[in-house]
Amino acid sequence: MTTKDYAARISQLIQEHQADIGAEWIAQLEALTVRGTSSSKEQLRNHCQQFLATFASASRSGELDNIEHRSWDEVRDLLAEISSTRAKAGSTPSETATFVFSLKQPLFGRLRQGFDGDNEGVAAASWTINTLLDKLGLYTIEVFQKTKDQIIVRQQQELLELSTPVVKLWNGILALPLIGTLDSARTQVVMENILQKIVDTGAIIAIIDITGVPTVDTLVAQHLMKTIAAARLMGADCIISGIRPQIAQTIVHLGVNLEDVITKATLADAFLVALERTGTAVVQKA
Repeated sequence: MTTKDYAARISQLIQEHQADIGAEWIAQLEALTVRGTSSSKEQLRNHCQQFLATFASASRSGELDNIEHRSWDEVRDLLAEISSTRAKAGSTPSETATFVFSLKQPLFGRLRQGFDGDNEGVAAASWTINTLLDKLGLYTIEVFQKTKDQIIVRQQQELLELSTPVVKLWNGILALPLIGTLDSARTQVVMENILQKIVDTGAIIAIIDITGVPTVDTLVAQHLMKTIAAARLMGADCIISGIRPQIAQTIVHLGVNLEDVITKATLADAFLVALERTGTAVVQKA
């Protein structure tokens, strides 16, 4: 028998015993699934039925050694959807790959029955199905990992935005408390947030508080200067607060020029300066 003949026979066996293969496969997967609600079990059954139907249809093409062939487009699309859904639901890569790999056992059983007495046929068909499902299983892992990477990138972006809040302290006065290390990506978020807030509020003073920044090196100083320069272009002056003795010594040692920037030791001191520059006075009641 040729490869095409084996493919045709395999496809025929899958279609003839599709219901039995599906039932055995679903039962096997449900036994392997420790967690899950009734809705997730129903989703699992639907996925199994859809995959088996598209798998049987694609196998008719005879292209059992090339999952990139157009006949496998629907199968790959379905697997991509399943893998993405599982990645977002918190499944592991092994759990996702098991969805495909667990189909081997039900299929091998039907192949032995279908090629009964033909040992060479059973071996060839089993090897073909084994290789095919391995490729599809690896494809699910690739899609799963890409989805996870996208989730991580999105979460990192959200954390950056959450870690750089711009607070309105007074009319025309903003405060940007920074915590943690400043890098290029975070500086970009800082700059975008503070510039947008300046536009939204019409602020003329922005206080950048670096009390929570552990160290200041040349790169961090450059990032701060870029943010200050961008704010000035928008018509707002900046005050840097939270300059601790150690940071002050580091800045002097690095030779960073902050002569044209107002700096204060604490946020409270910077706020008082900002009030004065906006023409506001704080009066203590007797």
